[in-house]
Amino acid sequence: MSEMQEMTFSDVAEHSSKKDLFIVVHDKIYDATQFVDEHPGGEEVLLDVGGQDATEAFEDVGHSDEARQILDGMEKAKLKRVPGDPEPHDSAPKQTSSSTPSSGGDGSSGLMFYALVLLGGGVAFGAYKYLQTKSAGENK
Repeated sequence: MSEMQEMTFSDVAEHSSKKDLFIVVHDKIYDATQFVDEHPGGEEVLLDVGGQDATEAFEDVGHSDEARQILDGMEKAKLKRVPGDPEPHDSAPKQTSSSTPSSGGDGSSGLMFYALVLLGGGVAFGAYKYLQTKSAGENK
């Protein structure tokens, strides 16, 4: 197979209309023209990032593995960076699988939330049982 062609940001910027739409995600250029009408989030989502680096927008949504496969099928070229281009987005592709718990970072705040909910539930249950036994003792 031949080597993937390279395009610059200025080349990509020329493709920002509904009938000719390129986006950049993780320094790869994708031709999203055929997908505009099929995008589950609506065409406006793609048109807003057309001809630009859409890495942050793509990752913030947390796309599924299926969406990533569809994106791979639209790959057109590699991004050739030149002086004056925007800085690359460092965000790595987010994992959609929850098979491995994350340690630290955002995962620990979610764990803390569930721990507080459990603790609150335990305190509420204890208070309920205490009041129930106290009420039963007064009725004797």
